[in-house]
Amino acid sequence: MVARDDHRMGLALTTLGVLVLTPDTLLVRLIAIDPWSMMVWRGTLQALGILAILVLIYRREAWRRCKAIGFSGLFAGCLFAASTFGFLYSLAHTSVANTLVILATAPFFAAIFSFAFLRERVSRRTLVAILAVFAGIAVMVAGSWGGGAILGDLAAMVTAAMIGGKFTIFRHRRDVNMVPVMAVAGIVSALVGLAVAAPAPVIGEKLAYLLLMGLVVVPVSTALVSLGPRYIGAPEVSLIMLLETALGPLWVWLVLGELPPFPTFVGGSIVLGTLIIHSWLGLRGHRSAAASCAG
Repeated sequence: MVARDDHRMGLALTTLGVLVLTPDTLLVRLIAIDPWSMMVWRGTLQALGILAILVLIYRREAWRRCKAIGFSGLFAGCLFAASTFGFLYSLAHTSVANTLVILATAPFFAAIFSFAFLRERVSRRTLVAILAVFAGIAVMVAGSWGGGAILGDLAAMVTAAMIGGKFTIFRHRRDVNMVPVMAVAGIVSALVGLAVAAPAPVIGEKLAYLLLMGLVVVPVSTALVSLGPRYIGAPEVSLIMLLETALGPLWVWLVLGELPPFPTFVGGSIVLGTLIIHSWLGLRGHRSAAASCAG
């Protein structure tokens, strides 16, 4: 009974975290400032929001939790800060749908890096899925060629690789709570943005959107999604994360009328279909293994 309650808790935490995250791309579009300025504002608020959550949960233990991430956590924070710029650059140069679909491939980059650096075996199912996913991305990128969006698509792919690197570090340091990494990423993002350019002023409605994004959407979703995998397996987390890929472009279309081009529908269907099948097969295998152990 306890295990079932824990499983429900994991599903609830992860689902709520992803749902909180889905308006993120819409808010970036509504704020509409240059990527460097966005890095300053987003990074500063993200760091403040994560630190506030850590203090609220751990109180006097918060600083010890931050120090526990070590050098690998600092490196993961720098990777995530770089991926933040890639994400913002991609949104500025291609459609929201292209960005989110390509970013959804981050777990496959993590599988490649885990094989290369952690010597973890990659299953045949994952290898086939990787090939299918990159075929879908190729269709999307081909549709962007000549239309001015190719750089945004390539930036999204590099960003997915950096997020995959972050996932690999998290997997390597499973013994440590890595939520403080997001505070490190926010601080690094803000410092890099400040070093490049003075941040553009944000007032009125844009300020409200910025505060919502930096103090609520990013830190709350990060905290919830980080807690979820303690109670449920990676295949279920991957399936739930696809909600962002599906709902993010929907909010942008409903509010701003941004409709993805036809190649995005074709390539995106290949990518999302592959991710769903791969995660479902992984979930079925995970449950079968759990049932065998229970028996």
